Parts: sequence; structure tokens; C-alpha cells
Amino acid sequence: MSEEGYDHTAVERRWQEAWAEADAYRTPDDAEDPTYVLGMFPYPSGKLHMGHVRNYTITDAYARYRRMQGEDVLHPMGWDSFGLPAENAAKERDSNPRDWTMDCIDTMRGQMESMGFGYDWDREVTTCEPEYYQWNQWLFEQFYDEDLVERRAAEVNWCPDCETVLADEQVEGEDEHCWRCGTIVEQRELDQWTLGITEYADELLSAIDDLEGWPDSVREMQRNWIGRQEGSRVEFSVEDHGPVEAFTTRLDTIHGATFFALAPDHPISEELAAEDDDVAHFVEEVADPDGDEPNGVETGLTATNPATGEEVPVFVADFVLSDVGTGALMGVPGHDERDHAFAERMGVDIVPVVAPELEGDEDPEAPDVSEGAYTEDGVLVNSGAYDGLSSAAAREELTADIDSAEFHTQYRLRDWLISRQRYWGTPIPVIHCDDCGPVLVPEEDLPVELPEFINTTGNPLDAATEWKHISCPECGADAVRETDTMDTFVDSSWYFLRYVSPDLADAPFDVERANDWMPVDQYVGGLEHAVMHLLYARFVTKAIADMDLLEHREPFTNLLGQGMVQLDGEKMSKSKGNTVSPQRIVDDYGADTARLFMMQAARPDTAFDWSEEGVKSTHRFLGRLAETVRSFAGSDAVVGTDPGDGAEADAADATAAYVRSEVDAAVAIATENFDDLGFDLATREAQQLVGTLRSYREYVDAVHAPTFRRGLETAIKLLAPVAPHLTEELYAELTGEDAGLLVDAEWPTAAVDIDEAEKRRQLVENTREDVRTIVDVAGIDEPERIDVVVAPEWKHRALSIAIDSDAPNLVGELMQNPDIQRHGSAAADYAKDLQAEREALRPTLSPDAEREALEAAAWLVEREFEAPVRVLPAEEANDDAASKAEPGRPAIDIAE
Repeated sequence: MSEEGYDHTAVERRWQEAWAEADAYRTPDDAEDPTYVLGMFPYPSGKLHMGHVRNYTITDAYARYRRMQGEDVLHPMGWDSFGLPAENAAKERDSNPRDWTMDCIDTMRGQMESMGFGYDWDREVTTCEPEYYQWNQWLFEQFYDEDLVERRAAEVNWCPDCETVLADEQVEGEDEHCWRCGTIVEQRELDQWTLGITEYADELLSAIDDLEGWPDSVREMQRNWIGRQEGSRVEFSVEDHGPVEAFTTRLDTIHGATFFALAPDHPISEELAAEDDDVAHFVEEVADPDGDEPNGVETGLTATNPATGEEVPVFVADFVLSDVGTGALMGVPGHDERDHAFAERMGVDIVPVVAPELEGDEDPEAPDVSEGAYTEDGVLVNSGAYDGLSSAAAREELTADIDSAEFHTQYRLRDWLISRQRYWGTPIPVIHCDDCGPVLVPEEDLPVELPEFINTTGNPLDAATEWKHISCPECGADAVRETDTMDTFVDSSWYFLRYVSPDLADAPFDVERANDWMPVDQYVGGLEHAVMHLLYARFVTKAIADMDLLEHREPFTNLLGQGMVQLDGEKMSKSKGNTVSPQRIVDDYGADTARLFMMQAARPDTAFDWSEEGVKSTHRFLGRLAETVRSFAGSDAVVGTDPGDGAEADAADATAAYVRSEVDAAVAIATENFDDLGFDLATREAQQLVGTLRSYREYVDAVHAPTFRRGLETAIKLLAPVAPHLTEELYAELTGEDAGLLVDAEWPTAAVDIDEAEKRRQLVENTREDVRTIVDVAGIDEPERIDVVVAPEWKHRALSIAIDSDAPNLVGELMQNPDIQRHGSAAADYAKDLQAEREALRPTLSPDAEREALEAAAWLVEREFEAPVRVLPAEEANDDAASKAEPGRPAIDIAE
């Protein structure tokens, strides 16, 4: 090893083999309550990308840290291995999805091993294996028995390129394109299987408040996706078509309803389109639900407002959606901005019926809604017998008074459509019989395994005739298997449970162990899964709990969404041609360099820019660390030349004391940041400690060996979770083979708490900066002597009283204290300063601790300015300096 680098390939290979031989990452089955650390398992696309590397470095570093804290850690890995891309790749290569997928898994597993990720590979799960997906089928049948499965005809999102159905969450963008291939999505009506996630809508929503370890943004996304709205359903009688139900959250505005609108695919709209060319043209050619402006077409029909008895025009409008509410709405342009814009476009009356509530006895006045709607609650006007009621009271009374009205809660959330018309997924365990209808495959016949892949257009399972045709398990008649497969989000909705007992043959997971080990303590992955995977996992966990298979109702206690890895400010992607190969970085610089650079660049939940120079700088640091450890481990490492009994001995002791204090500070600060996943700040502490040790080595004739050794061992341990290979190598060099593996070593402890450490740091840095400022402003080229004067004890006492005091007259309170009062005008002036800065006052070190810290750090100032430094109590300094010294801010006296 040298400062220029080290043989990372040999080091990494050596310690990966050692960890494997020692079975270092195995989680024993008898662990009572291991810390469960999990990264979202990847789709095996062929190669790791930088997003993968960042995600899995985060979980690996945290898992290693927790192990060094003495905890049993469960840190598994698996493969989300079903999915359309594998099927498409197989078609293109005239191969089959399984071979392509398994080749990708082998490649990616090898890359993960080369990164040094410490997984318990004995727990590996692969969702395309029958041993896994049979439990998808088993869970489907349990849900069926619990009335959480339904097959119904529905209009679905169809991707013509992928030739499959998409869930709402898989349709993206204003143009509504497929999340996988980008093709514009069409609407089709098909018989589909759904899971009843809406049965859990209320609990999914209310439990969000308890997910305190989740990012607020994710919780808000889930709230919005569930979309709970409380309001009323009410019927408007549409000419020639009878009562049509609408949903509104503002029944208090019904007297201002001046039109009625239907979705383009509402049954009445479809009837009208068959008879009216204008309606047909609008529905087929013009309607744009994602357009900037609401648009519609008159139908010539009227609807009766049930509150007023008045006839209002009926429109087909593109801003009315069939899957939101009832597909029909009452238009109140005076109190809804969208309705207002539509009314102006169509020339419909705009009538205000809610006015702002006024103070006192003043009568409310109808607001001017000519330019825009008044959308707040208020007091009713222009509403007949309901005038003067508050909006809330009016909603209650109108719902009670209108015969067809009733309170209703609705959701944006729809049942989870899991049917996919493709081969590479879990076969849905249903047999269709003309006489019996849909029949579940008997449990003893699970798994229903996929047949050999047939390269054909459409769904290959339709072409698998031998597999498809079967006898009905109930009546024995000819029947056919269901040829739809499950949405791959079913696979990932419970995989975290399979890790607790991956080889269990007679159940999806060991219930007792799952109850002990769940929920996942720390989950890490991309926030693009906030309303798909994460919501489905929460639903499935709750449903499983209701089947008495689990005591926990939430799967993940803490969630971290890692930020993107960018290049020149843009997300890395193959389409943009701005990707960086993780394998190249490992080959050129080593896995530890890649891991450390990523973790020090930014907090794990924020995006950061990849920098080749940053990678090189990180590699150089690791080389310096290696050189520092090697040179010390290879030396005699004695205490050093005896400096004698005078000032030189005191200075040497003080310098070592400073290094010891910095070791403690680094441990305290890094530990707190590792606890909070603040790897950037934690690794910075370790790097600064290495810098301090090197500066100390350069400053003294011979280092104090026990201090230096502890400093090196501490720096190695603080870096171990992030740069495990090199630190393992250096730990062996420093401590010898008998010390065991670093991965099994104990985390270092500090003799100070983080608060004291940060106060010492701030004191020293402020003092050094003050010296620099004085030297610069005064133009002092060669200081002869630098005195650092510590504040007298009475000022520390005054500060402590001021911080604790709530007296309105702080000066008066301080001057009543005899020990402070006897210092006369100096005390009065300091009391006034404290009064003026009262809100900003903070505790400082005690006088003795302050002086000790400054004496220990004096060598830093001496080295920088090449002048002797004295740390003096106020009593030994000149009066001018003594008067300026304050707690936490010593006075500086520089002699030229």
C-alpha cells in the first residue's frame, strides 16, 4: 500500500472470501427480535445501475453498523423476477423469459457480491420460482374465501404494445402512457380479477398518521391516492332518463346548481352518442379529460334540481370522470372554479348562494362571482328557507330534507386490478367451467406452474392448449384454466415475510417467527413506489393479519426514499446516454471508493451529482488512510522521546489530549448520525479524524502510541460500515489476527456526549477564526506571542442565570447577585449585553473545561501561525483582554 493507492482488487477479493467462509452475515433462525434492514428488491434487468448501488449501500452500511452495535441483523436480498420486460426480451431473442431472467440474476448477484454487500444469501427469494409463487396463489385463494377477490367486467387501461391491462397507478403523465413502454393507453372492457383493497380504505388512510418513520411526502401521496371525501349523494331527474345520482361535498350550494354534467362514458352519454352526431363527435373526437380547459357539449336535455324544482341544462363534459364519484355531477359555477370556467364557456348562469360570514349582526351579502367562484364555506343566501344557515348546518339540513339525498363517503382509490394478459407472471389459480363457473384450483394442486413458453403474439398462455385445457375439479367436465397472470406487485406485496423462512414448504412464512421479526425496522427504496408497492404491501399485510397469520398491521416501521444519482443535474438513464457503469468504478477504483463517495456526497434521501473527480478524491483519501495505518503498524510505536519535565512535556501531553478529545467527538457525532442514516456527516467525521491524526503525526517528534492507535482503530471502525474491505484489511494490520474480524467488532464508545463534543469543537474553531481575523485586520505578519484569555468564572455564572431566568428585567436580577454585583460597571455592562442577546443565549462549557479544551488545541494555532500560544485565565491576563473575554468566546491578545 502507498499514499497513491492500494490493490483494491486483491483486498476486496480476500475479505469477501473471508466473510463468506466465516458466514459473517447469516441471521440465526433462533434470533428473538433481529433488526430487520431491507432494500426494495430489484427487477433483474441484467446489470446494476447507480440507483441500485446507492440503495443497497445505504442498507448495507446501516446493517453493518447495527451488527457492530451488538444486534442480530436480518439483511436479505431477492429478486422481483416476474414481469413483461423479460417476456419481451425473450420474444426478441427467440428464447424464454426464465433463461433470460436467471442469467440476469446471476450477473447482478455477482455484482452485488463484488460490492461487498453483506446479505444473508441463504434467505434469497426469487419470485418466478414455483416455490415462491405458489404462495401468491395460496394467498389469492385465502383472499377469495374472505370475499376480497372479485371477477367483473370493467373498462380497463390497455397497453396495445405490451398487450396487457395496466392498473391506474401504472398509467402515467397527462397523455396517459404506459409506465413500462411509454405507449399511449387505450380503454377496453374485459373480465378482470380484482382484490378488494377498498375494503381497507378507511384503515389505510387513518393508519397513515401512525407512520411517523415515513417521509411526509409519501404519507401525503398515499392520502391523496386514497382520496377520501365526505359528502352527500343526491338525485337529479334527467328528462326521459329518470333519476341520476350525483355526489357532492358541497350540498349547501345546491340552490346554485345551474347545470348538470355527465361523463363521456356515462350510460346516458353513450345512449345519446348513438343518436346525436354532435354528442358522438364530442365523445369520440373532442373530449380531453387532461385538457387545460373544461369542455362539453349540450345534449338538449334538462334535469330537475331537487332543491329548487328548476330545470337546468344537461351537458356531456370531459372533466366529469366515470371512476370518480358517480360519473355525474351538479354544476355550481358560483362556488367551484372548474364549474365557473365551464359555465362561462357554455353561457350558463352563475348564481352565488354562499356569502362570507360577517362579524356582528350584519346581513351577509352575496359575493361577486362574475370573475371567479367563491369557494369557501360561509352563510347561505339566495337559498330560500335555508338563507342564513352556515354551510355546515345547511349540508346537514338539506341532506335530511331532500328525499333522494343521503350522506356518503367516497374514495379515489379503486379495487386493485391484478389481471395481466401475459405469460411471465403468477398463473391465477382458477379453472373456468361452463357448468360450475370459476372454480379455485384445489390447494393440494398448487402451485399451478407455468407451461413452456410459446413465442406468439398476444398472451402465450392462450396458445398453451395442453396446459390450458383441464377437467373441472368440481364436476369433472371439460374446462379451461384462467390464462391471465397476476400483476407483479402481488409478488412484492408480501416478499418481506418470506425472508423470515424462505425454505418453508407448507406455508408462505413461519407465523411465530414473522411475529417476532416483523415489521421491517428500516426499509429503503425509490419513492416512485409510494402509491403502488407501498400501498399494496400495507393492504396485504392488514388482510393477512385479519386471517390471524400476523400480529402486525403495518409492514415497515421506518422508510427512507433514496435520492437519485444524477450526472450534470439530470437523472442517469440509458435513453439519455448519461449513465456511469458501477462495474467500471469497481474495476478502476474499488468498491469501497464507490460506496464511500456515494455516502459522503449527500444525505441518502437527497439527489446528488456523480463526479469523477469526487471519486478520485475519495480514492486518494483511502490511500492516505492505508498509508497512515501501515506506517504506524510497521513502526516501533513507542510513546516517543521523553520531552522532560518542563513546558515541552506539558505541550506534548496537551497535544495528545486534544487528539483524544477529537477521537471522542468523532465517535459521539458519527454514532448519532449513523443512527439517523446521516452517512454523509458520519463519514465526514471519520475523514476529519484521519486528517487530525496525520496532522498530529507531522507536528510531534513521536506520537503518543496508545492515543494514536486508538485514533486509528476508531477511524477504521467509523468507516467500516461504508468501506468494509479496506477497513477490514487495516484492522487486521493494526490489531493482528487474534482480534478477529472487524465485521464482528464492537462499535467504539465515547467519553463525552455529543453536546459537549460539539461545544468543544465550536469553541476551538471560533477561537482559531478570531485569531485569523485579528492577524488579517491588523496586518500582523509574524506574531511574537498569542494569548488566549478565558472568561472569568463570574461571567459563566451570569450566563447560566440568564439562560434559566424568565424575569422581565434580567439586568436587575443579575445585579442582585452579590458575586456578580461586586464586579461593578463591568458586571452591569455584561448584564446589558445578556439582556440584549437573551433569545440567542446558549450554554457553554464550564470555565475549567473551556480552558482545558483551548490548552489541548493550542498546538493547532501554534502550527498555523508559528508563534507560541498561552491560554490564560482572566486573572492572569491584562485588564483589556480580560474585560473582553466571554464564555465560549475567549479574548485574543497578540504581541508583535
